[in-house]
Amino acid sequence: MNNSSLIAEEGEILDIGYTICFIKRGEELLLLNRNSPPVQGLWNGVGGKIEKGETPLSSVQREVAEETNLFLEKNLFEYKGTISWAIDGEGSGGMEVFVVRINDDDLYPAPFEMDEGILAWKSVSWILSEDNHGVSPMIPYYLHTVLNENQEVHHHFTVRHGKIIEYAKGRERKHIVVP
Repeated sequence: MNNSSLIAEEGEILDIGYTICFIKRGEELLLLNRNSPPVQGLWNGVGGKIEKGETPLSSVQREVAEETNLFLEKNLFEYKGTISWAIDGEGSGGMEVFVVRINDDDLYPAPFEMDEGILAWKSVSWILSEDNHGVSPMIPYYLHTVLNENQEVHHHFTVRHGKIIEYAKGRERKHIVVP
């Protein structure tokens, strides 16, 4: 697990300064509809900035507690790899990805509003629906891999003018035609 940087194919060093966690219960994920940018108004996993002196694991554990009020043991967090992005050839960044699998049906039985936004359970099929424009736009590209593969995978996105134009998963590249 790398908590500082990742070298992209082009030789650019990407700052991996964030974490994201998907809390899974059966075929549902606990998502946060964020009140603040960068994904304001969109459903996303919980997580945030890695603070100075934190490891990605301690950061994601803290963020989950802050954003959900769930105080989970470190051994419950499965490390799944990284997601990075380059935006308009100017900015780049990334996040370490984790999954937590729980079996408690009593957690957040209804949507719950808190400072960061609204927490609610959403089915994986709803999240991945082609007609769903209410989730963070990168999620449909990597979520299946994150939830179902037992290996760490790097996912990289190239974004131009607010649209994903290229997605790379490991060594595999997928080009997306932008109208």
